[in-house]
Amino acid sequence: MVVGPDITEKHRLPVRKLVAASVGNAVEWYDWTVYATFSTYIANALFEPGSKALLATFVTYALAFFFRPLGGFLLGRFADTRGRRPAMILTIVAMAGASLAIGVLPTFAQVGWLAPVLLLVARIVQGLSMGGEVSNASAYLAEIAPSGRRGRYSAFFYISTGSAVLVASLLGYFLTNGLGKAAMQDYGWRIPFVIGGVLGLVGLVLRRALDETEQFEENKDKARRLSNPLLLTLRQHPKAVGQLVGFTMLSTLCYYTFFSALTPFAINTRKADASDVFLALSIGTALFVALQYPMGAAADRFGRKPQLLVWAAAIAVSSYPLSTLVRPGLANLVVVFCVGLGFYTAMTSIAPAIMSELFPTEVRALGIGAWYNLTVALFGGTAPLVVTALADAGASTVFFWYLTGAAVIAFFVILTLPETKGADLR
Repeated sequence: MVVGPDITEKHRLPVRKLVAASVGNAVEWYDWTVYATFSTYIANALFEPGSKALLATFVTYALAFFFRPLGGFLLGRFADTRGRRPAMILTIVAMAGASLAIGVLPTFAQVGWLAPVLLLVARIVQGLSMGGEVSNASAYLAEIAPSGRRGRYSAFFYISTGSAVLVASLLGYFLTNGLGKAAMQDYGWRIPFVIGGVLGLVGLVLRRALDETEQFEENKDKARRLSNPLLLTLRQHPKAVGQLVGFTMLSTLCYYTFFSALTPFAINTRKADASDVFLALSIGTALFVALQYPMGAAADRFGRKPQLLVWAAAIAVSSYPLSTLVRPGLANLVVVFCVGLGFYTAMTSIAPAIMSELFPTEVRALGIGAWYNLTVALFGGTAPLVVTALADAGASTVFFWYLTGAAVIAFFVILTLPETKGADLR
């Protein structure tokens, strides 16, 4: 591989382009986080009343994840052959439309079982859209970055994600405190979904102004000549596929543990005050956003592997101890979210770079889209469901040992990665 320019050279970030590329990802993750954050209210409004309503809400959440690999395959192939830009426009339109639909759905009391069916349809659209969004935005950010600054450019991916999640958690905090339980159950839970649709329109305008990447233009003919490209990733890049699955398993469990599953777990199982949970999550998320760029810069300077190894080891050691602090009280909840999300930035800050560096341009979006999303579906989509089911069975702490085991596996997988800091993309 050819080594890129010295990272100490003066360089001006194309902030407008980075924001435009990342804003769609923000909308996507905002919508998914809002669903998990307001799951209790969704369960009461759109499902048959009863003790299993929350579990049914998380089953719907999990089922939508299994459409992500299909979306990753279809939209990843579309991006590899037709362009990153049109693929990213398509994903944000689908996600925004589905978010608006959820915000205006009729309740179970009004239309019976049609309510959860319509919710599932909207969630499937979001699953397909998200499957393409992560891979296409990752490829775009990596391909427009100078080789010695790919970590810095990649950091914008989760700056957008963290900012979106922060907005979602702050909405939860202010809405639950400002409206009260009755109003939240009546109409308050709908407000964040409508906002998500509006944010999607803003993202659409920004993305329409993006230029296509040079990497795509140079390799599009090669990509279009490929037959059975998904099989090709297994046949020609099996090690890359295995590595992607290995570290994505831990990454997605970290994400859905700290950003999604812990919120209803802390409120419903550990009986923590809802406003305390939302405020603690907001503080932890603000730290998460603030650390992205410094961690991306550190990976450009010191390498990807050391940073990833520290992340996996830290999660393995801290997961169970942190779980004991999930109880009533703002201070201990702040520690849980800040420590967990602080460690996680070692991975998220360079995720687009790490994934993009595994595959050549002609199969990059498809390779990431299919295998990343399959792993997310298996481990991330089921995380809130597993937490809820274990809590109902009186074995809530088992989940955190599950997270610890994933961290140990990821650590050994990361050891097999080549160091790619400063290397040009294939």
